[in-house]
Amino acid sequence: MNNLNFLTAGLPLASGNKGYQTGLDIIKNLNLDGLEVEFVHGVRMNEKNQSLIKNYVNEKDIKVTCHGPYYINLNSNEPEKIDASIIRIVETARMGKNIGAYSITFHAAFYMGKPVDEVYNTVYKSMEKITEILEKENNNIWIRPETTGKGTQWGTLEEIVKLSKEFKYVLPCIDFAHIHARNNGIYNTYDEFSKMLEYMGNQLGNEIFSNFHAHIAGIEYGLKGEKNHLILQESDMNYKDLLKTFKAFDVKGVLVCESPNIETDTKLLKDYYLSL
Repeated sequence: MNNLNFLTAGLPLASGNKGYQTGLDIIKNLNLDGLEVEFVHGVRMNEKNQSLIKNYVNEKDIKVTCHGPYYINLNSNEPEKIDASIIRIVETARMGKNIGAYSITFHAAFYMGKPVDEVYNTVYKSMEKITEILEKENNNIWIRPETTGKGTQWGTLEEIVKLSKEFKYVLPCIDFAHIHARNNGIYNTYDEFSKMLEYMGNQLGNEIFSNFHAHIAGIEYGLKGEKNHLILQESDMNYKDLLKTFKAFDVKGVLVCESPNIETDTKLLKDYYLSL
């Protein structure tokens, strides 16, 4: 991508129940750059909406990503649930290709009380199956396991980066709010953001900075990590220093805002970034 694009997590609140046509028009009218389609309860979208979104991607320069269902655990104790999780990720990737999405993201797994190395190997085996299926289908969409916000969830920055080094079309989705919450308030300064990006560049190559997928929101957290998302200005999330870091590293790609006041905070982020 040639620049940093600011996406809403789902349709803007102002679109109400009027659907994708209204939502996409609001995004354009606000001078925002696109949206992350949230398939949180299942990968379902009628053909009319698929065609509509793809048209906006092709004709109106809208950027789209997809978030897979929440019912994913590639480390489940039940093999059939792992298989179902693989299918959900593959279905998200297929739908993403159909609507012209740039990449897909998902929460990959829970530790389930197992050793960290064992969980990594289990997730690796599932990712191997996912990438093999998509390769056979000539689907080159980017697959982005997301950094997670609780200590019970697999998905530290280091784990996601390690997995990304193993597969051609796998890269991280960096949720900066999750990392901040998971670590109980740290990773929230310019220097800390810079160290994260430097680490990613060293591990994955500087190409990562022109192919970036990130999430941000205000966030409430405690000793066990993430509790819930907040409006940016009602939280301690240091979005200004994060955007300054993005500017310094010339980050290009998508930044998805998951704040409860979706389009308001997405516009806040874009306007501040353009002011730098």
